[in-house]
Amino acid sequence: MQSSRESIPTLTDTDLLILGTGAAGCGAALAAREAGIKTLLVDKGKLESSGCLGGGNDHFLAILNTGAPEDSTEYAVKHYVKPTSGYTPAMVEQWVGAMPHLVAFLEDVGVKLMRRPDGSYLRTPGLGQPEWFINIDEGQLIKRSIAKRLRAMGVDVLDHVMVSRLTTAGGRVTGAMGFNVLDGTFHVIRAKAVILAMGNSANRATTNSTHNPYNTWHSPFNTGSQFVLAFEAGASLVNLDLKQQATLVPKGFGCAGMNGINSAGAHELNAIGERFMGRYHPKMENCPRQYQIYGTYAEQVIGNGPPFHMDMRHIDPGELTHLQYTLMPGDKATFLDYCEQRGIDFATKPMEVELSEIEFSGMLETDETFASTVPGLYNGCVFYTFSGSMGSGYVAGGHAARACAGTGLPDAPPASEIEEEQARVFQPLGTERGIAQDKFEAAVRQVMSYYMGYVRNGQGIRLALERLEMIARHADSVMAADRHQLLLAHEALHLLASCRLSALATLERRETGRSLYRRSDYPELDPRLDRVLSVRKEDGRPVLTWK
Repeated sequence: MQSSRESIPTLTDTDLLILGTGAAGCGAALAAREAGIKTLLVDKGKLESSGCLGGGNDHFLAILNTGAPEDSTEYAVKHYVKPTSGYTPAMVEQWVGAMPHLVAFLEDVGVKLMRRPDGSYLRTPGLGQPEWFINIDEGQLIKRSIAKRLRAMGVDVLDHVMVSRLTTAGGRVTGAMGFNVLDGTFHVIRAKAVILAMGNSANRATTNSTHNPYNTWHSPFNTGSQFVLAFEAGASLVNLDLKQQATLVPKGFGCAGMNGINSAGAHELNAIGERFMGRYHPKMENCPRQYQIYGTYAEQVIGNGPPFHMDMRHIDPGELTHLQYTLMPGDKATFLDYCEQRGIDFATKPMEVELSEIEFSGMLETDETFASTVPGLYNGCVFYTFSGSMGSGYVAGGHAARACAGTGLPDAPPASEIEEEQARVFQPLGTERGIAQDKFEAAVRQVMSYYMGYVRNGQGIRLALERLEMIARHADSVMAADRHQLLLAHEALHLLASCRLSALATLERRETGRSLYRRSDYPELDPRLDRVLSVRKEDGRPVLTWK
């Protein structure tokens, strides 16, 4: 029997290749099939459960231009377009323009978007934004409903295939290569255009109080592939220095849902019983997320916590029942199990919360057609949240589908290139007396947790880069005992590469105040840095540029 590294690759052709089958990938596939384009979705997971949306969601952000002052495209443009956002008015306008269609699609496939007695959508505020978030009932079922419809629309799907590399020719992205994590089949895919929709984050880069790297706020299976694949293909990345996120989570339980808790009117209390967020933002707990995180960390530093609690006892009992038993399980199906084990009842006592791990995020540099800086490659992950991801994918899918029309398929990669990548991918399976993949990844996480936490300084960041470089020198020694460990090995390698880029970008931004972390050596905001920082690969090395 041939080993995986010796097996004959499977060759596949398609018009549009979409990498990642979370909300962004699904939005892209929907647009492409509506345009009649042959479409292939690829993910290391399964379409029905992949991505952050696979765990459920309790809200869908929708700006519907109802006439209310803040429910308008113009207000959204004003809210999102900033010198450091990476967004343009046209990008936001296209996203908002897609929202009514996506809302109708979700309802058509059976997603339960909640309504008020007058028939309008039940929308609440969150994250410092107006009443844009439509509440969802049984949100844990969303992904299955979307997947069923996409398969019925004729979308081709390759489940359980991890993409290891984008292929290029003549300065253009021409497809991808990767391996099936269950049977070891090596895949080579040609496409007229490629959309990256793998999620804008690296979620296992640091840890939380449980020290379990899979007990995370968002999907733990996002380890920076979106950035690493694009960077290696020559695309420019932006905002790796700014788009770093965290949240509050129930003590010892990584889950989403804090948006709903904050928007319901919960009060965050420190260890001495104070409602303290007014010291850090005028909108208190319903401020943009980074300020609540910074405020909670600052209270911890001065000794006012932990513990921290979210107190909801003053909220209307009907609203609390809706929050605890409808919204929260929609974001995390096991939330009520957690409540039962911890004796948590929002109506009778505060819930202890803690700071989550830090997600290291960013974005492909993207133009107004959602194209990257490399021809043939589009960005399906421009905006955030369920709505942002699905909307980004939908807009990118429409542009990419139009680009595919009248375009011929590129040539397949040379056989030597395929053989080289196949050998590289399966090398950990043949490595003996090396480094176990979990130990290798743990070393990355230890460096990032120690040097790239909520407070940093230049000396520490430089040490982080030195230590990450030292870890990288052992990449060829990573071992995998089976195909599942092979998947984890390549996730660890992507995590390492992504963390190195994030640390490099953070070192360059010598100020404090635009992200959740504080630079102790540059504690003030610098108006001269009200700009976007990009990173791209030149002559094998990252090059930083202020834009």
